[in-house]
Amino acid sequence: MATTNLPSAMDVDEAAIDEGLYSRQLYVLGHEAMKRMAASNVLIVGLKGLGIEIAKNVILAGVKSVTVFDPEPVRIQDLSSQFFLREEDIGKSRADAATPRLAELNAYVPVRNLGGQRGQDITVDLIKGFQAVVLTDAPISKQLEINDWTHQNGIHFIAAETHGLFGSAFNDFGPKFTCVDPTGEQPLTGMIYVLHQDKEGLVTCLDETRHGLEDGDFVTFIEVQGMTELNGCEPRKVSVKGPYTFTIGDTTSLGDYVAGGIFTQVKMPKIVEFKPLRESLNSPEFFITDFAKFDRPSTLHAGFQALSEFKAQEQRLPKPRNSEDATKLVALAKKIDAEADEKVLTELSYQATGDLAPMNAVFGGFVAQEVLKACSAKFHPMIQHMYFDSLESLPSELPSEADCQPIGSRYDGQIAVFGKTFQDKIANHRQFLVGAGAIGCEMLKNWSMIGLASGPKGTIFVTDLDTIEKSNLNRQFLFRAKDLGKFKSEVAAAAVAEMNPHLKDAHRMIDLYNEEFFEGVDGVTNALDNVKARQYMDQRCVFFLKPLLESGTLGTKGNTQVIIPHLTESYSSSQDPPEKETPSCTVKNFPNAIQHTIEWSRQEFDNLFVKPAQSVNSYLSEPNFLETNLKYSGQQREQVEQLVSYLVTNKPLTFEECIIWARLQFEEKYNNSIRQLLFSLPKDALTSTGQPFWSGPKRAPDPLIYDSNEPAHLQYIIAAANLHAYNYGLRGDTDPVIFKKISESVLVPEFTPRSGVKVQVNENEPVAGESGAGMSVYEVKKLPAPSSLVGYRLNPVEFEKDDDTNHHIDFITAASNLRAMNYNIPAADRHTTKQIAGKIIPAIATTTSLVVGLIIDGKNKFEDYKNGFVNLALPFFGFSEPIAAAKNKYGQTEWTLWDRFEFKNDPTLKEIVDWFAKEHKLDVSMVSQGVSMLWSSFIGKKKSEERLPMKFSKLVEQVSKKPIPSHVKHLIVEVMVSDQEGEDVEVPFIVVHI
Repeated sequence: MATTNLPSAMDVDEAAIDEGLYSRQLYVLGHEAMKRMAASNVLIVGLKGLGIEIAKNVILAGVKSVTVFDPEPVRIQDLSSQFFLREEDIGKSRADAATPRLAELNAYVPVRNLGGQRGQDITVDLIKGFQAVVLTDAPISKQLEINDWTHQNGIHFIAAETHGLFGSAFNDFGPKFTCVDPTGEQPLTGMIYVLHQDKEGLVTCLDETRHGLEDGDFVTFIEVQGMTELNGCEPRKVSVKGPYTFTIGDTTSLGDYVAGGIFTQVKMPKIVEFKPLRESLNSPEFFITDFAKFDRPSTLHAGFQALSEFKAQEQRLPKPRNSEDATKLVALAKKIDAEADEKVLTELSYQATGDLAPMNAVFGGFVAQEVLKACSAKFHPMIQHMYFDSLESLPSELPSEADCQPIGSRYDGQIAVFGKTFQDKIANHRQFLVGAGAIGCEMLKNWSMIGLASGPKGTIFVTDLDTIEKSNLNRQFLFRAKDLGKFKSEVAAAAVAEMNPHLKDAHRMIDLYNEEFFEGVDGVTNALDNVKARQYMDQRCVFFLKPLLESGTLGTKGNTQVIIPHLTESYSSSQDPPEKETPSCTVKNFPNAIQHTIEWSRQEFDNLFVKPAQSVNSYLSEPNFLETNLKYSGQQREQVEQLVSYLVTNKPLTFEECIIWARLQFEEKYNNSIRQLLFSLPKDALTSTGQPFWSGPKRAPDPLIYDSNEPAHLQYIIAAANLHAYNYGLRGDTDPVIFKKISESVLVPEFTPRSGVKVQVNENEPVAGESGAGMSVYEVKKLPAPSSLVGYRLNPVEFEKDDDTNHHIDFITAASNLRAMNYNIPAADRHTTKQIAGKIIPAIATTTSLVVGLIIDGKNKFEDYKNGFVNLALPFFGFSEPIAAAKNKYGQTEWTLWDRFEFKNDPTLKEIVDWFAKEHKLDVSMVSQGVSMLWSSFIGKKKSEERLPMKFSKLVEQVSKKPIPSHVKHLIVEVMVSDQEGEDVEVPFIVVHI
């Protein structure tokens, strides 16, 4: 029994939140909500498949403590979905067996076991002292008894259960629950063009960006000139008038508006009223998960109550696919709701003993997020009953009653739903998993539970070249601290083989994913975190005609897409809109938001510590580097000057010289360049139309005067000096006393602004460069000959956001905040800077396990498939049929991206051309393979006569002047063809087997 006590400092101490571990989750929840969670004790009752999923997700998220209660003995069928039980645990209490494994998940969350005797039930006395109580698989009489007490006493209550492909959840967070931030989206903000003095003060925003607000939102203001009473005002309620306008109520008593101003949305708390379960059973509020099944919740509301009643009467659940038991259950449900759908109720009875890991993953993810909402008051809770089913996952041919009977195996929970025949089929399945991160871990766990690839012919191939980092541990639950630095695929494969010993070793493949490999797999699952890799795998699956399961998460949002050969479009058929990029002139000269200064400082990082070192190394190692490379760059003078600076004039020999260099960089970036900009464009400058130049989004900057007592100034010097030292292999230092002393004694040269410097004011103007005069011979003469520095190299810095000791994020934070001071933009803390600069994707465990659960076995009818989208914050579920593959046409023939023409036995080019003419009445005018044009109708008679009779592989080798590698078994060929009217038509690609 694991019991631990945490020091009470954990409740509120900001530093106690381990940013290395929780970094991705902090971006979803924020520090405030994480601190509220760190003060919450959660009780989870029932540790079968559903209970363990909820416990796992809540522990990974980091509440104060988790206590579990389940004194019942482990049975063989519990192993259907309870991944923290092993065969040797049979007979022990479930809580005793699972607690030590749960405790390993997160060192900051003590896991306690309430103990109890076999047959003992949870009682009101045992639930005192918890902030949230979750009951799983409890009869309704028990739910009522516990909920009556929690509702009276301000304790958050959740009940949940799953039966086969059905699941139910109920929330009661008390009569008045305050939700601090219903959506979790970033507060909207925008710049103001004009503010009117009026009964309904109209605000007009700058016309380049929509404000994005909705009626009833609240806003406050900063930097308003004239109408200054609005700066930092109490939040004002918004009424939207258009995409760029909204009103904020009466402004007649305020000062006259002059200019400027920024609005920021204020998140207002929302009070949510919950009814207790007693009341809810009679007048339920349903949370709809699938609008195509609008009437389903009321049927299941009666069905789940009937199921509880059936169990009370019979002391067991209805038997799998038993019609006698189903008739009893339907009769009990009809007493509660005469309108209930008999077919659905019958199926519920048939599957009552079913226990499916993917369904538990869906509900475990969803309920765990509701627990976190209860503890953190962040995101909108579900109101109040949720019923969910995935009946479309049943096979087209339903199993018989005999096929579904328990056989005393760990898969009985699944056999009850899909039958033994189906179980044998998936045992011999061969699946390829690409990626073993957060989604990959959940996938493997679900597959190991359902027994996928556990048979003699089954295999799971896993590939992932990534190694395990600390920030992975918070949501990639197969990994522990002892695994840091190891390959994800190896550790994940070993972890799931321990969960289910029937699993063959999941292979880690790094060699060729060639034709033979793809022919040997039945399907591919992507668990990737970038679009390029997804598109590559998508192309392979289209080519080899393999089904692909595609899924992704972002914070509380998740989506799944099924890609089925000959039925659906592929992943690459539709694309997300590109991310909006900030114009370079904004980043360079006119920042108005912290994102702009962070982007600028990220570029500074490359321009100071990465690119110059790479150039020096190229100059020293590539013959004729100056002549060949710089000739075309258009910036020869700057590049030569940079080489001279890094190799001669500013090459440090001691760390002290690195500090001096950093101090001069500070002067150059935050004083001189700003003075130069203000010299070219003074604060009173006017545009060609006579308007003030520095207005609207253009904020006039001020130079900074170096002061070693200013933390941001000193932080910049420390980080820059250490990174410069790293370039030269010198040992750094972090003692502030040294930096203060040296930086204050630096003699800074006098700066005089230059006339005639052109400033790029908008995107369409050319970027001002000073490279009119090519390479200066004088500068080139200063460069040492590469032969005099044999073996000498600099160390370019490789940006790494997750190492807090390397000064990378420190430099970017300091550089960005100093620039923000130049332009009077509110600074950002290190945490926010790290997310934006490191392009970190927010992520939490709950979403990941849910998305994985939505992906279940395949069919061959279009309507049988669903793509899913979920946002756990709102909460929202959406399901839609996949989009059909787009149809193209030539003549009377329709085709899609899944079609191709195949030629066997290395035909001649003539055979291919003749076949098109004979079979499809199409004229081939050009044939190409890869980058080689093999033949076209205008290459001349002699070449044509030579090439048409050649075997295809010989032709390719002759034209490309390269032998075909021995492992290549086929070539992909493109043709241009026209129909009998001479019109060009599109046809599928060609595969020539050689």
